[in-house]
Amino acid sequence: MKFSNLQLCLLAALMLGAGLCSAENADRDKPMNIEADALRYDDLKQTSVFSGRVVLTKGTILIRGARLEVRQDPQGHQFGLVSAESGKLVFFRQKREGVDEFVEGEGELLEYDGRANTVKLQHNAQLRRFRGATLSDEFTGGVILYNNTSEVFSIDGAAPKAGALPLTGRVRATLGPKPNAPASAAAPAAGDPVLRSSTTLGGEKK
Repeated sequence: MKFSNLQLCLLAALMLGAGLCSAENADRDKPMNIEADALRYDDLKQTSVFSGRVVLTKGTILIRGARLEVRQDPQGHQFGLVSAESGKLVFFRQKREGVDEFVEGEGELLEYDGRANTVKLQHNAQLRRFRGATLSDEFTGGVILYNNTSEVFSIDGAAPKAGALPLTGRVRATLGPKPNAPASAAAPAAGDPVLRSSTTLGGEKK
């Protein structure tokens, strides 16, 4: 049986239940700390470009890559664009709110939007959820976007390349069972956020 991208998102929404995207709420207000081999600051554009073994931390958020361009708007919202070295991927990790769970992601490019409270992974994008040290769920696609505020989680398959295998460019998901979940449970417990699907990734195409 074949599934469309939207159907896979809906399937993930039903099976994950607790919500992959409910990240640590306090991270948004924590300072952004960055380490790198070099820094170029442009006072006119109000941008900072870090290069060489970049490590960014912001509360429980950890991001590693080769180059980071970061800016801050007049309201204090922070924005970051992280790229990887050729042949490598940017790494992202964040704790989920109120539980012993972490979300990890990788991609050739990562966009962090502090105003919208979203993270977008692009090109060979991967996202994994760990319960403690155990891998629970895993997703791959061309673009993965999740919103920590609305708990909307979206995956889009990359456009297949010429000569690629037929399945190239499709969304793939591996969903683990929710621990200690009653077999007859028809709905999440009160207060348990539900993962919701979206038909679009949002934002403008680049």
